[in-house]
Amino acid sequence: MILDCAVIGGGPAGLNASLVLGRSRRKTVLFDDNKPRNAVTSESHGFMTRDGIDPQELKRIAQEELGKYPNVAIEKQKVLRITKEDSLFHIATESGEEFRAKKIILATGLKETFPDVPRIAEFYGTSMFSCPYCDGWELRDRPLVVISENPMVFHMAKMVSNWTEDLIICTNGKQLLSDSEKSVLKSEGIPVYEEKILSLHGQNGSLEKIEFEDGTVVLREGGFVTTEWSQASSFGSLLGCNLNERGGIETDMMKRTNIDGVYACGDALIDGPAQLILAAGDGSMAAFGVNADLIEEKFALQNAHNQ
Repeated sequence: MILDCAVIGGGPAGLNASLVLGRSRRKTVLFDDNKPRNAVTSESHGFMTRDGIDPQELKRIAQEELGKYPNVAIEKQKVLRITKEDSLFHIATESGEEFRAKKIILATGLKETFPDVPRIAEFYGTSMFSCPYCDGWELRDRPLVVISENPMVFHMAKMVSNWTEDLIICTNGKQLLSDSEKSVLKSEGIPVYEEKILSLHGQNGSLEKIEFEDGTVVLREGGFVTTEWSQASSFGSLLGCNLNERGGIETDMMKRTNIDGVYACGDALIDGPAQLILAAGDGSMAAFGVNADLIEEKFALQNAHNQ
């Protein structure tokens, strides 16, 4: 059987793309090896009707809804290789199976690299987060920290100050802020610590204090960290997709890449905030693009036969 579309990645973007494709009567397989970036997160926020839901519960509900569409199948296995031969994509999986599809949607997400701070991963997802829109409400009015090793630190500092008036900035030994930026932060009562962090301290994922190499200790109850983002999968590059300056897959409005038949959506684009509802919307747009192009190709073929 030749699929209309293979969706690679079972996060919110891939799930929503599969839902829209199913409702568009497209033969679709969703490949999901269940290794999400937000595996440490116990609650997802900012998605109406599902605010605060466990990400795995959201996935369970979404997969259950996909079960209503007989033309959509879920393969809970890893895709090892994608190649294109003539007009079809060949998808090889870890079980040794091979699938063929007219179109491919890459919803493979991203991976994060933390700043070089001892124990930071222990607190990530419980008291340290990356998105104030997703988790700022739960940390509101607490003594917080922004830890960053990249130039986004000033932007993040201004953002996080919306949720607390007790905020410090840590650049972990790096000189990232200009004198004018430091002056702005000082005027807002936001201290900047440029000393290298010796360690974070706390228990059960709850941050309690930050210890610097110069011996300074500052009490904190949580905060935000700017991580470096990169592709969780190399499929986009291997298929020849163009990448943007941040390493995300470039697409047009309908999520088409520069490679005919390849679409991308969600966090793999690395083009803005990584939020659940935005990724899901991206998945819808990719499905719209796939369905629209399949329709146009059908009518073009019929027209060619009639001439």
